[in-house]
Amino acid sequence: MKKGASVFFCQNCGYESAKWAGQCPACRQWNTFAEEPSAPKAKGASSGRKRTGEPKNGPVSLSDVDAGEGKRFSTGMGELDQVLGGGIVPGSLVLVGGDPGIGKSTLLLQVCRNLSRTLSGVLYISGEESLQQIKLRASRIGTFQDTLRLMCETCLADIEEVVLREKPQVVIIDSIQTMYQEEISSAPGSVSQVREATGVLMRLAKEQGITIFIVGHVTKEGTVAGPRVLEHMVDTVLYFEGDRHASYRILRGVKNRFGSTNEIGVFEMQEGGLKEVANPSEYMLNGKPEGASGSVVACTMEGTRPMLLEVQALVCRTNFGLPRRTAAGIDYNRVNLLLAVLEKRLNLPFSNYDAYVNIAGGLKLTEPAMDLALVLAVISSYKDIPVSEKTIVFGEVGLSGEVRAVNMALQRVQEAKKLGFTRVILPKSSLEQVKKVAGIELLGAATVRDAVKSIGS
Repeated sequence: MKKGASVFFCQNCGYESAKWAGQCPACRQWNTFAEEPSAPKAKGASSGRKRTGEPKNGPVSLSDVDAGEGKRFSTGMGELDQVLGGGIVPGSLVLVGGDPGIGKSTLLLQVCRNLSRTLSGVLYISGEESLQQIKLRASRIGTFQDTLRLMCETCLADIEEVVLREKPQVVIIDSIQTMYQEEISSAPGSVSQVREATGVLMRLAKEQGITIFIVGHVTKEGTVAGPRVLEHMVDTVLYFEGDRHASYRILRGVKNRFGSTNEIGVFEMQEGGLKEVANPSEYMLNGKPEGASGSVVACTMEGTRPMLLEVQALVCRTNFGLPRRTAAGIDYNRVNLLLAVLEKRLNLPFSNYDAYVNIAGGLKLTEPAMDLALVLAVISSYKDIPVSEKTIVFGEVGLSGEVRAVNMALQRVQEAKKLGFTRVILPKSSLEQVKKVAGIELLGAATVRDAVKSIGS
């Protein structure tokens, strides 16, 4: 390729092409190609050059590999340890993404404070803030040990030199979009720079046994900015969710090579930093109205953790020919589907009514087990009949109006009992799985009509 020539990268998957294309041939996404200067070819590189000597690493038997079980160490935050699968794995590469101002840097600085008490070397590298800014944020969090070292740098070659010299056990990179390689002429944050920077950090983590946390900016779609290959290269991907103006934050693991990918951690933003929420169900139900129609308590599963939350619905007669539908925290199309089921199976005239559905607290849910709670909340608002305060609901609703079983029904019932609920409306097919739980009434529903009969009783 000629000097000064350009190549095109897909910003979604990292596919490289010599020409621009409207659709990426690898991931089939439209208008994702971005033009960048081509990287210079390494000296001595040749596709036809023959290797001499034995390779550094040869094949080994599976029985000779040490799995390294039990070598994790704690971050000092139980919620974060749970999302990571039990703690930090030495030599792992962890990506933390989230909206601006959500608390990524605050969380990692708190982790540094905890780790500096037990580890001999923790290095925090910032490419966005000065040392004075980090000091001001640290003064609000608490007292730090001298084993925490700070550095403001964006050149990856200098960072690599410092890491190899200092040999820290944990390194924080804030953020990957500010790092650059001098050999690459494109700007920091571009596809080439992000991919190469992640490759260097991954090599450092694996060869030196250093745990590296990377902060990643997100796009307007909510994914980490840069090529999709960035998420494939790292060991763990964590996303911060929640409204930046609200007090709570949810840390969700979407990829984890060392544990479950469905775990979440719940935090509350306070003046002194992020505080762990030990009982998320109680926190989410705080402020629930009493005796109000259209309010139903549901139970969803976030990984292995059951969480109780409030589903709200408001149904009122429409003033226009086309009824309005609004959904917050739940799939809009799912709301339309369930309203159509109610209109067909229960002969309710929802085509003449507006419907507004909300998951209180700002959570975004996709679990089908929320269907039955949403249905009962809509009917409760439509008939203006409140659902009993001590009742929780879960179950999936099919197009025929049947209520289908959901997973982990026993854990959901036990969570309801722990918070003082006395009645559970659940799929009839799940009764055998739950059997009997002392102190709580179980009402099995085979169809939506069966579930509706329990409202107000």
